[in-house]
Amino acid sequence: MSHFFAEKVYEVTRQIPKGTVATYGQIARLVGKPKAARAVGYYMKKNPYAPKVPCHRVVSSDGDLTGYSLSGGIEAKRSLLKKEGVLFTNKKVNLLKSQWKTGVV
Repeated sequence: MSHFFAEKVYEVTRQIPKGTVATYGQIARLVGKPKAARAVGYYMKKNPYAPKVPCHRVVSSDGDLTGYSLSGGIEAKRSLLKKEGVLFTNKKVNLLKSQWKTGVV
């Protein structure tokens, strides 16, 4: 993937509103590369713009928290999301209630 793709991923991620999440696949579709969910994950892991690019708001397609490269790991990610008002069912984000509504799911 290219630098241009990475910048598009970061631009879309910047737009995720507080209190909501997007999935890796959702971001891939929003940047025009629907099969690039893993690449989105790679760029979230390498995010040089945190916290301006809120990578903690990106989760797996089933609501699972799959990694967080900043201090505290997944528990820090969960804590940040809860403070922002994201709803959980057990240990997964409740996507029906907390997924960013973009017109692309």
